[in-house]
Amino acid sequence: MACPFSVVVAIDFGTTSSGYAFSFTQDSEAIHMMKRWEGGDPGVANQKSPTCLLLTPDLRFHSFGFAARDFYHDLDPEEARHWLYFDKFKMKIHSTSDLTMETELEAVNGRRVRAIEVFAHALRFFREHALKEVKDQSSSVLEGEEIRWVITVPAVWRQPAKQFMREAAYLAGLVSPDCPEQLLIALEPEAASIYCRKLRLHQVIDLSLQPITNGLDLDGSRPFDSSFRQAREQLRRSRHSRTFLVESGTGELWSELQTGDRYVVADCGGGTVDLTVHQIEQPQGTLKELYKASGGPYGAVGVDLAFEAMLCQIFGEDFIQSFKAKRPAAWVDLTIAFEARKRTASPGRANALNISLPFSFIDFYKRHRGQSVEAALRRSNMNIVKWSSQGMLRLTQEAMNELFQPTIINIVKHIEELMAKPEVHGVRFLFLVGGFAESPMLQRAVQKALGRTCRIIIPHDVGLTILKGAVLFGLDPTVVRVRRCPLTYGVGVLNRFVEGRHPRDKLLIKDGREWCTDILDRFVSVDQSVALGEVVRRSYTPARLGQRKIIINIYCSATDDVTYISDPGIRKCGTITLDLPEPLPLPGAVGGAGAGGAGPERREIRATMQFGDTEIKVTAVDVMSNRSVRASIDFLSN
Repeated sequence: MACPFSVVVAIDFGTTSSGYAFSFTQDSEAIHMMKRWEGGDPGVANQKSPTCLLLTPDLRFHSFGFAARDFYHDLDPEEARHWLYFDKFKMKIHSTSDLTMETELEAVNGRRVRAIEVFAHALRFFREHALKEVKDQSSSVLEGEEIRWVITVPAVWRQPAKQFMREAAYLAGLVSPDCPEQLLIALEPEAASIYCRKLRLHQVIDLSLQPITNGLDLDGSRPFDSSFRQAREQLRRSRHSRTFLVESGTGELWSELQTGDRYVVADCGGGTVDLTVHQIEQPQGTLKELYKASGGPYGAVGVDLAFEAMLCQIFGEDFIQSFKAKRPAAWVDLTIAFEARKRTASPGRANALNISLPFSFIDFYKRHRGQSVEAALRRSNMNIVKWSSQGMLRLTQEAMNELFQPTIINIVKHIEELMAKPEVHGVRFLFLVGGFAESPMLQRAVQKALGRTCRIIIPHDVGLTILKGAVLFGLDPTVVRVRRCPLTYGVGVLNRFVEGRHPRDKLLIKDGREWCTDILDRFVSVDQSVALGEVVRRSYTPARLGQRKIIINIYCSATDDVTYISDPGIRKCGTITLDLPEPLPLPGAVGGAGAGGAGPERREIRATMQFGDTEIKVTAVDVMSNRSVRASIDFLSN
């Protein structure tokens, strides 16, 4: 592959943590992980940084990651109320149904800022750090054009959200809008899959390799725990090295697996569970998607929200809201304390987990309610949460289970539903990746539900799988050869009216002819296989002379049984804009009219659309002059 880029930098912009990694095209076997900057949490030794951003009271960028968190925490409470602290803000992009450039995010102190600016601040931060580190490693100083950037997004994200990330990257100065091909949007589970194909056996934990006594004992915790211990040890060792070598070709894991050509990747992250089904195509080792991306907003954050709901139940929602507003830094402290305990929760634990309540919480409660935290706990009838004399909340095993269960049940349900689909039937391998896949609680639940039917494989440095895969994707984006369409897309057209087949309310009489309006002209159908480079072509003619733009509305639907763009379940989701340059006067034609008197009204613009990539793309050509015309597709200003 002739590659104009000398280095690929991938940014994994996660809900709870983010990071970047890079690789030089000259030495593409080596993937370099980002440097650990400042800070870090006890008990959380991964190489990503928390996705938190701090803006000054006058909305300037201050810091990102641990630095943002620590600085915010050290501010005087009076002053902290004026600073804008954002964390876990990626969720908003998934949950907003009408995302635009104007969508706003709310900081902890309640002030609102345009979401696109918050994302751009974070991306700009990564750009500066990555550039500096790349330049440190490479003697030939880089020009911006030599870098290909990759940003990861969940596969379940719709087109507007992907475009939103791209616009944020333009705003952050990663690449110029004039060179869109310098930035790739990668899908998180797809990136994980690209990395997983290269794994060797000693780089994975196989949850299915535990001896089962009498074929019954799935809960025999001893063998299970020993494989976990081994896994932790392995994790510890791999954390010290920041450069990872990747096999060329496919890893030996695959040559061993008889049915190893098809597998499911379950990307369990902070915000979403994201499922992808792939088949490896031999001999090239390219990937083919077997079923459209599925999943939903069930990530580790669900456990944090359950913890917050539990606090509201004990101390009252009005108190918790007021504490968050008046003591924002202490609230952040409490969430960090919970986060660290959450990671140590495992199914076999007998003893309770202690979470220390910030002093200001205890003090604030006493002043606000006139009674002690201890009394509140006793009154709440929450038997699973106790108060310890050291000023800590003691969460029993039952309490931890209750916090994890709703999210874990949803994740397992999604995987089971996917496994039951005919296209996925008989798939024997399940890769668990993403930060939440490190949780023994989730591992055990997946093992219990699916361990009998498939092999469950977890890569060692599971939180970094997506980041490494995103670098590999940037080095060769053609590795995923066939994808499935998540939705049906098309435009509304006029067809000849057929009596008895078309409803009368769609009848339009124009120039004495009977037309039927609002018919959906399908570009692609939901779950249709589309190969890279496969295109959909349509021709459009301007309605009137001297027209400078053709604007076409695009409609989408989650099901394929739609006939008219007015049907229920179908909605306008974007527009295609074709710019019409002045038509060139044709040689020998008088007054610019075409030969044979075909005037400019017959002018034809041929649009070419691609649906096989991670984003929908469009190009267009003026047929008569064979000049390419500016074509853009927009899902954000809807």
